[in-house]
Amino acid sequence: MKKLLFATAAALALTIAEPALAADLPLKAETPFEARFSWTGCYLGGHLGGSFAHKDITDPVQLVQDSFLGAGSTVGITTASPTPTGVVIGGQIGCDYQFNPSWVVGIEGAASGSTMKGSTTVGLPLGNPDTALVKAKTDFLTSVTARLGYAFDNVLLYGKGGVALAGDRYDVTGSFGGTPFGFEGLENRIGWTAGGGAEWAFSPHWSASIEYDYYGFGHRVIAMSDPTNVFLGNVDVRQNIQVVKVGLNFHVWGPGW
Repeated sequence: MKKLLFATAAALALTIAEPALAADLPLKAETPFEARFSWTGCYLGGHLGGSFAHKDITDPVQLVQDSFLGAGSTVGITTASPTPTGVVIGGQIGCDYQFNPSWVVGIEGAASGSTMKGSTTVGLPLGNPDTALVKAKTDFLTSVTARLGYAFDNVLLYGKGGVALAGDRYDVTGSFGGTPFGFEGLENRIGWTAGGGAEWAFSPHWSASIEYDYYGFGHRVIAMSDPTNVFLGNVDVRQNIQVVKVGLNFHVWGPGW
């Protein structure tokens, strides 16, 4: 009988003590919810890429023949179309604002130095077998663009568009009737640009991007001069440029600063 009473008392004591012991055990720490990346803020960085241009230059043949023979030497319209290629390298700075809750709107300024250059040879009909070497080079590209994107947390897909400026050089060299010539012209041309890309924020303050941009500059008359022979003339140039580039940005003045 005593053993039965003792066992009953022990079982009752364990029943009472069990909740208290459980309350004293440490609880497993909950994993905090990781906040979404915010694209609101400003950034600065650099970029590197490849570029391709198409230029229609009309009329380098007439430029040469009119200079040597006068205005009565018209032989028809001739267009030379060099396709410069090269590398662009530069920097960008911009600011973004994220809203509603995944859309991102921003503005960006960019500037690139360029090694784009190309050339082509055309014949001079009235100076056969004389030829002219037509060369084109783009020294720099700059732009100010607005961009609109959609964020998948730390990945941003975006489109952009705005105003652009290109610095170009043109040369037409050769000989006509045994006399050498060398025409040259410089131009800073305003146009437009549009493109798009993807940007990945791989840390709170760093992101990498890949982007395609198209630059349209229409056509414009450029004054050419030959300082050796003291000749002047005009050519019409139509051009567009395409660029694919990768970039690295450092984000500043955003959440957490």
